[in-house]
Amino acid sequence: MKSLKIMLIATAMSVGVMSHAHATGDAAQGSKAFEEECADCHSPKEGKNKKGPSLFAIVGRKSATIADFNYSDAMRAKNVVWTSEAISEYIKAPKKVVPGGKMKYDGLPEDALRADIIAFLSAQH
Repeated sequence: MKSLKIMLIATAMSVGVMSHAHATGDAAQGSKAFEEECADCHSPKEGKNKKGPSLFAIVGRKSATIADFNYSDAMRAKNVVWTSEAISEYIKAPKKVVPGGKMKYDGLPEDALRADIIAFLSAQH
């Protein structure tokens, strides 16, 4: 019985470690996912706005702060700092997080892909 308890605890710990490692994302995979999910409207390059603002150095930046991009009133009112968590919630359900925003994207429900994209964006600075 004691060995079963130890095995269950070890399994739970390894699952927790794998979940945490997975949650950190893979920037190389994130680059690919960014190209597929985001690149039509956003650029990771500094100063290069498209339909959406440049996402260069987005992690840690306050929302709606690129001077030469015309943000929606809803995004200007959001007043959020784009932490990894805030970005994840936003790209999961943009219309829910910023009702009335301009982003036409329906959202990315896959946690792993969002984590990968955020890892990629975190490297753009």
